[in-house]
Amino acid sequence: MNTMVRRIIMSAAGVVIGAISVAVFMIAAYGVDPFQSFMNGLHRCIPISFGTLYVIVNAVLLLFSLIFDRHYIGIATFINLFLLGYITDFTYEMLQKVIVEPSVPVRLICLAVGIVVICIGASLYMTADLGVSTYDAVALILANTWQLWKFKYIRICTDLVCVISGAALFLLGGGSWSEIPAIIGIGTIVTAFFMGPLIELFNKVISRPLLGSSKECKDE
Repeated sequence: MNTMVRRIIMSAAGVVIGAISVAVFMIAAYGVDPFQSFMNGLHRCIPISFGTLYVIVNAVLLLFSLIFDRHYIGIATFINLFLLGYITDFTYEMLQKVIVEPSVPVRLICLAVGIVVICIGASLYMTADLGVSTYDAVALILANTWQLWKFKYIRICTDLVCVISGAALFLLGGGSWSEIPAIIGIGTIVTAFFMGPLIELFNKVISRPLLGSSKECKDE
C-alpha cells in the first residue's frame, strides 16, 4: 500500500477512535480531556448539536492558524474538524441506549477503556503526521512561531484555560457544582499526566510498525 494512503487511513482511524473515546469518557462521567471539558461547558450554554458546535469552534481556531502559521494544518486537521464532533454525538447516543444508568464499577471500566482508546487514537493520528488538531496548533504557534514560552508550559496554560472556562460555562449554562466532576474530574487529571507515556508506548507497538510496514512494502 502507498505510504501516503496508509498515513491518511491512520489519520482517519485515529480521529474516529478518538471520537469514540470521548463518548466513552462521557458515559464514565469522571471527566474528559481539557479541550473537551471546554466543549462540554460551551455545549451546555449553546443549544445545538455537539457535532455542529465542535465544527464551529474548530473553524475559529483554524482561522487563527491560517492567519499566523498554516504549517501545522494538513489533511488530518480537516478530518478532525469535520468528523470528530459528529462521531462523538452518534457514539454517545448509541452507548446511552446500551449502558443505562451505569454503576460505579461500569463507569470505572469505561474510564479505563476511554483512556486507552484515546491514546491509541492520538498515537495513530500523530504518527501519520498529516497535520494536527486546531487546538494543538494554537499552542504550537504560541510556542514555536511566536516563541512566547516552551511548548509544554504553554500547553499546560491552554489546558488550564480550557478547564476553568469549561467549568464556568457549564455553571453559567445551568449546571450544578455536583455535576462538575462529569466533565472535569479524575479522567481530566489522568489524561493530563498519563497520555504522553501511553501515546509513546502505542507509537512503539502499533503506529510506527504500521507506518514502517508500508515503507517495507514500498522498498520491495
